[in-house]
Amino acid sequence: MEDNTKSDQSWKGDPKDWAKAIKPLDEKWKLVPAFLQVKGLVKQHIDSFNHFVNVDIKKIVQANEMVVSDADPMFYLKYLDVRVGTPDIEDGFNITKLTTPHECRLRDTTYSAPITVDIEYTRGAQRIVRNNLLIGRMPVMLRSSNCVLSGKSEFELAKLNECPLDPGGYFVVRGQEKVILIQEQLSWNKMITEEFNGTVQCQVTSSTHEKKSRTLVLSKHGKYYLKHNSMVDDIPIVVIFKAMGVVSDLEIMSLIGTSTETQNRFAPSLLEAFNLKIFTQQRALEYMGSKLMVKRFQTAASKTPADEARELLTTTILAHVPVDNFNFQIKSIYVSLMIRRVMAAELDSSAVDDRDYYGNKRLELAGSLISLMFEDLFKRMNWELKMIADKNIPKVKAAQFDVVKHIRAAQITVGLESAISSGNWTIKRFKMERAGVTQVLSRLSYISALGMMTRVNSQFEKTRKVSGPRSLQPSQWGMLCPSDTPEGEACGLVKNLALMTHITTEVEEGPVVRLAFNAGVEDIRLVGGDAINNSKVFLVFINGNILGLTISYKRLVEVFRMMRRKGRLGPFVSIHTSHTQRCVYIHTDGGRLCRPYIIVRRGQPAVKQHHIEELKRGIRKFEDFLHDGLVEYLDVNEENDSFIAWNENGIDPDTTTHLEIEPFTLLGVCAGLVPYPHHNQSPRNTYQCAMGKQAMGVIGYNQKNRIDTLMYNLVYPQAPMVKSKTIELTGFDKLPAGQNATVAVMSYSGYDIEDALILNKASIDRGYGRCLIYKNSKCTVKRYANQTYDRIMGPMKDALTNKVIFKHDALDTDGIVAPGEMVVNKQILINKEMPAVTSINPIEQTGQASQISYTAVPISYKGPEPSYIEKVMVSANGEEDFLIKILLRQTRRPEIGDKFSSRHGQKGVTGLIVDQEDLPFNDFGICPDMIMNPHGFPSRMTVGKSLELLGGKAGLLEGKFHYGTAFGGSKCKDIQDELFKHGFNYMGKDYFYSGITGESLEAYIYSGPVYYQKLKHMVQDKMHARARGPKAVLTRQPTQGRSREGGLRLGEMERDCLISYGASMLIMERLMISSDAFDVDVCKTCGRLAYCSWCHYCQSSANVSKISMPYACKLLFQELTSMNVVPKLKLQNY
Repeated sequence: MEDNTKSDQSWKGDPKDWAKAIKPLDEKWKLVPAFLQVKGLVKQHIDSFNHFVNVDIKKIVQANEMVVSDADPMFYLKYLDVRVGTPDIEDGFNITKLTTPHECRLRDTTYSAPITVDIEYTRGAQRIVRNNLLIGRMPVMLRSSNCVLSGKSEFELAKLNECPLDPGGYFVVRGQEKVILIQEQLSWNKMITEEFNGTVQCQVTSSTHEKKSRTLVLSKHGKYYLKHNSMVDDIPIVVIFKAMGVVSDLEIMSLIGTSTETQNRFAPSLLEAFNLKIFTQQRALEYMGSKLMVKRFQTAASKTPADEARELLTTTILAHVPVDNFNFQIKSIYVSLMIRRVMAAELDSSAVDDRDYYGNKRLELAGSLISLMFEDLFKRMNWELKMIADKNIPKVKAAQFDVVKHIRAAQITVGLESAISSGNWTIKRFKMERAGVTQVLSRLSYISALGMMTRVNSQFEKTRKVSGPRSLQPSQWGMLCPSDTPEGEACGLVKNLALMTHITTEVEEGPVVRLAFNAGVEDIRLVGGDAINNSKVFLVFINGNILGLTISYKRLVEVFRMMRRKGRLGPFVSIHTSHTQRCVYIHTDGGRLCRPYIIVRRGQPAVKQHHIEELKRGIRKFEDFLHDGLVEYLDVNEENDSFIAWNENGIDPDTTTHLEIEPFTLLGVCAGLVPYPHHNQSPRNTYQCAMGKQAMGVIGYNQKNRIDTLMYNLVYPQAPMVKSKTIELTGFDKLPAGQNATVAVMSYSGYDIEDALILNKASIDRGYGRCLIYKNSKCTVKRYANQTYDRIMGPMKDALTNKVIFKHDALDTDGIVAPGEMVVNKQILINKEMPAVTSINPIEQTGQASQISYTAVPISYKGPEPSYIEKVMVSANGEEDFLIKILLRQTRRPEIGDKFSSRHGQKGVTGLIVDQEDLPFNDFGICPDMIMNPHGFPSRMTVGKSLELLGGKAGLLEGKFHYGTAFGGSKCKDIQDELFKHGFNYMGKDYFYSGITGESLEAYIYSGPVYYQKLKHMVQDKMHARARGPKAVLTRQPTQGRSREGGLRLGEMERDCLISYGASMLIMERLMISSDAFDVDVCKTCGRLAYCSWCHYCQSSANVSKISMPYACKLLFQELTSMNVVPKLKLQNY
């Protein structure tokens, strides 16, 4: 009854008013920052790691809690509890002190916390309980619950030398910042029907803690088979049914379906089992046992093949379907369902699933990957303990066997550390071998670090030209950014999360199952085959397992959604119906993409204006919106089950169920920097996404305390004049990467063709585009086992003049450079010496311990331009060796050939730098900082750039920032009105005078501020030439590459051009004389190489002549001769 009164309230008034437009909510985008405080951006990494540290690790230890030995039935070791502590660092023996991530970065150590367990074990006949026993160290993700940075205020973070805007979510391992990229995979435990080489097959990848296996049901020549890696042949499906105890054909048919059509299609399969004379379960198991893969290692207790087959059916085939006490009922129903899927797909090709659909995908985060790794290492440690116990207990010793002495903490520590630092995830149990799971966090700019945290990597080979996984999927909408993907071979395979995407973590499925049974689901174990195949009945799945049947599926879905909105269920439990497959799917597993939407009831959004006001006043948080049932998370599958309106005008009172919070959140972090992206041609936004990661700027508030391998800093970074909401949400305006340049769009001097830019020299003098480049050099000073150690010597003096030699000019008296010194190419930074390797014979060593010879291994500076020493750090690393780090600084001003780019994919190099006197100026005497060629606009169609110029110009006059947010932003009309109000032309054009003649230019010039980024590609780092230089040892040809002072290669194609000109002497010079000319002696009679004008073959020196040939050619002849192939040279005079 109360329901009716409610509906009366919302439907009251004149029926004509119901269809009226709904007033849009003011500032409903305020929900986005509220969301980003709790979820999104980098929070999914942190949530996933927290879940592992607080929940998963306890489950893993609980699952493997007992270690028992075969040698002594009394002995046992039981884990009672496990904890991950707070990060610390070992300071001497058994003394630890708390550490901070910044200290680990500087000292090249790992930011890790101890994993401690409480154990109970037997020693001899007594039981002992030990608490806080260290079993290893866990690298800690920054900003996770165990990190020292979690829950700190900005002031406290500043004390710890940490930037408050730094997102966290990465690990510091051996001083390097490592990110575990999000890995994209096909969903586990889900039937996927697909057509493969003309046969229809239904595959399931089962994944449980113990096993991962793939099972296929396929049709061949009208018969159905089950295929699995553990068996040599495909097994006829009826044999599988009989092996699972469904013996009579009637039972099998009732599971698969009793319609005549189905019976006719399944008859050949039944016949096949009849021909194989398989009628009983035992006979079927024996048949399967005969088809097993031959195991290499035969265990001592060998079973009969039939028992092995039964074991296989229980644990490995469809491993995720539970079987207790060899009762295969649920598994047989599952197999029959797979057959029905194959049958349906054979008749109707639309029943085939799409592999690239995002509902069928799961994203693996750091937590689940590390939990796999830890589980593997933990099991290995327990197995080794068991082996040690088996060996040592039978031995008679004075001391009793104490298992604690054999627990090695280093194994788990090294395992986790090397996995994260190398990125190689190898888990032998699952035959899982992956490389490149982790990458070094790119710190070129703040955005490049943020963009890396949201990157999604798919498991496809980049070389294959497959278009399916690369194309933009419709189900990607709002979950993955449509613009942010690299060009080239990884295009479409590497993606980025959108702004409001969250990735779920696991939820316990027990309570969900109870709720389902209470909401009218019939348990599958209590119903027969006829009920399953009834067309009115819907099957209910939970995480890929069959739960039961329901008649009123609509009520089930309604109950679930109501409970979720009331907060009785977890917010990430999703439920959706598939009408083609007559199923209701419930998902509680981790790794699904989801995002929040506003709920719409009877054509009215649930979020009202007063809720937004409460949010602005700070008394309502995002969590409260969820609990009050105003906002809910939908994953990809459930999105397909809802009607979602794009904005308030799009709400249809009869159908709409949800409302988008903000349209601009369908873009990711990098694409959100572009102003007015909806006015640009789409590839231009994609180019900007790639270039925004290479822009120089500020990387964090703590950049002056860091000593990175390479750091680019802009000297005077500015926040952009035309912002977007995303820029404010990500904090890009606080850590910007670029400057607002006054741009005149005109042609000037002809040095601006092909996107080249013309810069104003005076602007550069004032600091436009000026940047600092920091590099580091480091070295360790080790102590060696034979009592020798590295030493650092003071500077050498010239014997005659008593002055310090040029190489050691910059050194201080202690042999390390002093801060503030200038160093030039080939000067020495640290004058280190290493003990020469002496003989290992201990008798020889004792006598001459005093005079060990040292070899000099100096660390020297290399580079065309001089650098200055910013700071020198002397410390110790984790292995107690001295660690010296030197930070070098260069200040660079823009020069010809440096690369700039606006935020619209309009990149260009500096073509000319002009004195301000020669540049055009306008009525106000303003000279542009930059001149851009107008030919960059028409074919590129970057209308967003011209709008940005207009908005920036109006913002200057008004003294405010304009917004260029996607699908919104300041209207062009309003900007033009502002310009007009201040006496400017509303088109954004100005009257310019030539700087050379002083006459006015014939055309009005479009000019105003545009945000330009200086990219990291600078001419100074790329310029390369060579006259003479190093050669490769083997071929005596010049080395390759700029870093090795290499030669400039004249390749095959260049050679072809020279041949076509007939320039034979030039070819000779390039390919031999200036590369690897070599004089050899050749015997005219036998045609072989001679040595020292003596032919070994002929035993004479009569006919030996000297010729020149490339050394590589001589080498080839010698290598051929060594393999008994004799090349002979015929000589003629010319």
